[in-house]
Amino acid sequence: MGPSAPLRALLCGLLLWLASAQEGILHASGNGMPPVKKDYCILYNPVWTSLANSLDNVTSNSLENLTSTVLCSYSDVPSGFIKDKAVVVMRGNCTFLEKARIAQKHGARTLLIASKTALSPPSGNKTDFKDVTIPLALVRYIDIMDMQTLGNRINVTLYSPPLPDFDYSMFVIFLIAVLTVALGGYWSGVSELEDLKAVASPGDRETRRKKEENVTFTPLTVILFVVICCVMLVLLYFFYKWLVYVIISVFFLASAMSLYNCLAALLQKISFGQCRISCCNKSIEVRLIFLAGFCIAAAAVWVVFRNEDRWAWILQDILGVAFCLNFIKTLKMPNFKSCVILLGLLLLYDVFFVFITPFITKNGASIMVEVAAGPFGNSEKLPVVIRVPRLQFSALTLCGMPFSLLGFGDIIVPGLLVAYCRRFDVQTRSSSSVYYVSCTIAYAVGMVLTFVVLALMKMGQPALLYLVPCTLITSSVVAWRRKEMKKFWKGSSYQDIILHFSSSEMAKPLTERSTSRGKGGRDFWWQRCWTPPGSLCYKMMEHLDYTANEENAATTNEQSGGQ
Repeated sequence: MGPSAPLRALLCGLLLWLASAQEGILHASGNGMPPVKKDYCILYNPVWTSLANSLDNVTSNSLENLTSTVLCSYSDVPSGFIKDKAVVVMRGNCTFLEKARIAQKHGARTLLIASKTALSPPSGNKTDFKDVTIPLALVRYIDIMDMQTLGNRINVTLYSPPLPDFDYSMFVIFLIAVLTVALGGYWSGVSELEDLKAVASPGDRETRRKKEENVTFTPLTVILFVVICCVMLVLLYFFYKWLVYVIISVFFLASAMSLYNCLAALLQKISFGQCRISCCNKSIEVRLIFLAGFCIAAAAVWVVFRNEDRWAWILQDILGVAFCLNFIKTLKMPNFKSCVILLGLLLLYDVFFVFITPFITKNGASIMVEVAAGPFGNSEKLPVVIRVPRLQFSALTLCGMPFSLLGFGDIIVPGLLVAYCRRFDVQTRSSSSVYYVSCTIAYAVGMVLTFVVLALMKMGQPALLYLVPCTLITSSVVAWRRKEMKKFWKGSSYQDIILHFSSSEMAKPLTERSTSRGKGGRDFWWQRCWTPPGSLCYKMMEHLDYTANEENAATTNEQSGGQ
């Protein structure tokens, strides 16, 4: 996987928030017999307009339909014609601010702007609207036409019912996130064990060494990665209209490849159906060809129907989970030092673009939230989030399905640390997998803490603010308690261990090689590798015996001197 796909997933996926914060309800009642009432969706900007939470103690206004005009001039409406009324006009030809000032000048109580296109949140500078006191909202033109069936006299009321503090969709997101991190870390450990078990020729070792270099983050590449993330996020903020389609295209390719890698790993466990065909001097399994076609088709279906909120979110989540799993398994952090640098810098990045940028931008909005929500009224959204519709009924479902969102970065970034912990457990032969288990539990605790703060503050939260301390502190405490902090901090270089045993060493007679038992009668891990004494896997495992190799060597020297 090239660097562009994970980069775009991380740069704007480090945010947990709730969608549909700018949606409200237009309650219309007609004068028919019996009286007919109906609710419609509206979109408003809470920075300009403050709406009541319910219909209680809210005064309704008579609606004046002026959709024949765009209300861009004071002469568009006769003097006193809309006084003390709610007026609806067409969108276009001038700004929302100009329409609002004209309506307010004529004495209107509420301004509704009908749109024939998809509704998008009205945006603008808060200071420009300081002299506008009437509510302003967007409504669909087809809803205005439907409203005419209620009678010739229609009264309307605007309100915005609050979403409940807790929704079961949060629990679903929690399960998806924790299971993805746990499975991705476990898969990375399995891959590490397979590499350590390999008995290869010098040519194969060189190929594996280059592969390791291509997928490993060094401290320098971590810093460069975060810098590029910052640049890309700023570019998205200013050029979202065009870059969003680039990211959709990249996600299509990356998710299809990731889904293939995940399913291919499962297919390898199935022993039947392994028919092969020859092509270009290579033998390819037929089932893998069909699998590739299926994965491409699944990603293509998402691209075509990505805006179908009723069901497309399921496909996006499946592709997203596959993307995160493949990323966590493929990209390897060489040591805990690199993990600390990556998580620490991305934590600062997350906090800066969520909490600090509102003091810098002209409209006082967070760059991270603007990019995640889709600025400039663009209906296209970045496909770098896990989306789950809110499972509790709300009147806001009139406006579509409100979603709870979790960015891919909130899964991938801590997941890289969990994967490193799992690989360290493999290398140190920890039967309890203490690093992996404790870090996974710490991630789950961090997610719970994030949801609690989200419910209390009722605003988008940078999840890494809670996930990073939980995972880093827990991993550090475990390493300190086990007296392995130095080894955990520096990590191991698997490819260097391979190169350490040259072909000349492997050419030695079996009698000159290490025996099947270490100094002091200690069994090495070659028995778990199912490889004979003296093999490359055996020697690597002896070299990787962090807990005893140096100490045993010193003890042996002392004993020899005593004899």
